[in-house]
Amino acid sequence: MLVPTYLVSKTFPTPLSLKLTVSYVFLGFLSAADNLMYAYAYAYLPASTASLLASSSLVFSALFGYLLVKNKINASIINSVVIISAGVVIIALDSSSDRYDNVSEGQYIMGFIWDILGSALHGLIFALSELVFVKLIERRSFLVVLEQQVMVSFFAFVFTTFGVIINNDFQGMASEARTFRGGRAAYYLVLIWGAITFQLGVLGGTAVLFLVSTVLAGVLNAVRTPITSIAAVILLNDPMSGFKILSLVITFWGFGSYIYGSSMGQKSS
Repeated sequence: MLVPTYLVSKTFPTPLSLKLTVSYVFLGFLSAADNLMYAYAYAYLPASTASLLASSSLVFSALFGYLLVKNKINASIINSVVIISAGVVIIALDSSSDRYDNVSEGQYIMGFIWDILGSALHGLIFALSELVFVKLIERRSFLVVLEQQVMVSFFAFVFTTFGVIINNDFQGMASEARTFRGGRAAYYLVLIWGAITFQLGVLGGTAVLFLVSTVLAGVLNAVRTPITSIAAVILLNDPMSGFKILSLVITFWGFGSYIYGSSMGQKSS
């Protein structure tokens, strides 16, 4: 997608300075670590619970966006941060209702911790990506968004592949494919479409960072929470307790509070 864009727009790649290259490598490493944290979280938690906890990335996006990029925060945005944090606490209090039988209590707790840490790192990545746009890249266009995604994703791929090779996970993937319920072809289709949709999500999030702010990127990233939670209950038969429903409603409330606060801030500015 990047190369045809160069040809159509008749432009050249952004020159890679030492600082820009280091920032891409660092963001790629953080992205690989973030994906690993979420992988452990989804290994030990039901998908609906993991996605609700992942909505806390909005809290960290707002925090790091304010500290690093000086994004504006008003009372409604603070209210949304508090509300979504309350939803995470509710999930923690109801942890005994949705733990799978083959997952120990220690593994469930570690899944909870990895999910929160992954959300924190996700918010930090959003803020640092916006900081790269603000401080290091002078040329402003959608082409810059594509360049950053390609470079960061490439280094994340390198770090992830290195870890997979060291841990002999390619052999494990072959074993998983043989025992996958839908068959080997379905297993590899899941991997392929997962990679494609993930890149589309990263592209959209990076574009929002470029066009608007870290906090809005965090909000749109967290919007997947209700979709994932409902889909997990329908397709994967995830347990849905009253506390989890309450947390989902509260998360919706937090999203609405942010959208209202953001629109009021735009009108006043």
